[in-house]
Amino acid sequence: MSSSSRSSRSGHSSRKGRQSSVQQLIESLRTHRVNTLTELCRIERVAASCEDEEESRAFQEPMTSAWDYYVNSNQFLTELRGLTRNYPISGEMVEAAHQLVRNDPNSNRSWNLAWLCLVKIRDDGLIPTYAQSDSWRREMWGGRDPTQEEADQLAQCFEWEWTQAVENMLRHWAVSPTWY
Repeated sequence: MSSSSRSSRSGHSSRKGRQSSVQQLIESLRTHRVNTLTELCRIERVAASCEDEEESRAFQEPMTSAWDYYVNSNQFLTELRGLTRNYPISGEMVEAAHQLVRNDPNSNRSWNLAWLCLVKIRDDGLIPTYAQSDSWRREMWGGRDPTQEEADQLAQCFEWEWTQAVENMLRHWAVSPTWY
């Protein structure tokens, strides 16, 4: 067998192997076998590196659906809370960010609902608003009303830890996952 026919076969074989790998990744997105930020980002990077337009298009719907599922299954909130163990992030704030994204006509700039929610939380000033609100909740104080100083101090703790968590998650994207 000539070396040119071996290399031709080898190229065909590696292309087939890549197609199989791509199909497996797409299937894992469709079946939600993958539902963590780290793994979804890993697959998203593979999708972004596709040179074949057909492969790239094949990822679009499953990737969008996987990010929707990640947020709507509460895995997004669970992972945020894992990063905010001392002062668990406000579920109401995460839900508000989700609603703001859903109502934002510019949200179609990305397929990534989690990234859009994180950017909304950061850029729309949701952290200070919800930190201040949550710091006054009587259940935070054993049923009593806090003093202004106590509420302010707790709000600062919320703000610091929640901001760290959002920034930590946003570091998963070196480049914004946007269409344009």
